[in-house]
Amino acid sequence: MPGRSTSSSGSGSAGFISFSGVESALSSLKNFQACISSGMDTAFSVALDLVETQTEVSSEYSMDKAMVEFAMMDRELNHYLKAVQSTINHVKEERSEKIPDLKLLVEKKFLALQNKNSDADFQNNEKFVQFKQQLKELKKQSVKPKEDGGHSEFDKIKDKDASRAGNERDGLQGDREADSTEGLDEDMIVTQSQTNFICPITQLEMKKPVKNKVCGHTYDEEAIVRMIESKHRRKKKACCPKVGCSQIDMRISDLIQDEALRRAIENHNKKRRRQST
Repeated sequence: MPGRSTSSSGSGSAGFISFSGVESALSSLKNFQACISSGMDTAFSVALDLVETQTEVSSEYSMDKAMVEFAMMDRELNHYLKAVQSTINHVKEERSEKIPDLKLLVEKKFLALQNKNSDADFQNNEKFVQFKQQLKELKKQSVKPKEDGGHSEFDKIKDKDASRAGNERDGLQGDREADSTEGLDEDMIVTQSQTNFICPITQLEMKKPVKNKVCGHTYDEEAIVRMIESKHRRKKKACCPKVGCSQIDMRISDLIQDEALRRAIENHNKKRRRQST
C-alpha cells in the first residue's frame, strides 16, 4: 500500500512503497489520449473534405490509413494504462515484503493484452466506427459522375423530361406537360432532402445534427440534450422523439455528431442561396 512501511531488511526488502509517482505519471499519460482523439478528428474532417471535393481516391485512402494508425495507438495506450493499473492493484493486494519488479510485471500484463489484438478491436473505437459510417453516408450524398457518363438522379430526371419534351416538340401541350412534370419531380427531390434535415423535436432545420447510436435517428443537438436532461431531472426516462421509434431510456452518451448530415445541410443551403441570387 502507498506509504506502508516494512520491517524486513536485506537485499530486495522494501522500506517503503509509494505509488504516488506512478499514478501521477499515469495521469499525464492519459493526456496523450486527448491528443490521439484530436488527431482522429482532424483526419476525419480532412477525409470528409476530400470526398466532398471528389479528390482522388489515393488521398482519401491516406486518411483512412491515418485513422487506422490512430486507432492502433489508442488501443496500445489503453492496454498500457490497464497493465500499469492492474499491476498496482495486484501489488497492493499481495502486500509483499519485497519490492517487486514493477517494470517486468507491467510488461507481462501489457504483452498479454497486446497478444489478444485483432482487427475487430477497431469496432470498439467509437471515433473509428463513426468515421467509417459517416464517410459512407457522405459518399452516398455526393454527386459523382457515373461510369456510363450519367449524372445524379436529379440530372437523370431532367434528361428524361427533356427527351420527352423533344419527342413531343410538335405539340405545345406536350411541352407544357413535360415542364410541369420536371418541376414536380424536382420539388419532390428537394422536399425529401429537406425532410431529412428537420429535427423531430423542433420541426426546424437542424443546425448541429447528432445521431442516436441505438436507433439511428437524428436530432438537433441542443434540442435533444435539453429534452433528455429535462426528463432525467424529473426522474423519468427519455424516449426517442421520432414517431414510431420504440427506444426508451435515451442517454446523452448515446449521441454522436453526424458530420456527414451537417455538411449535407450546409451544401443544400449554399445551393439554395446561389439559386436565389
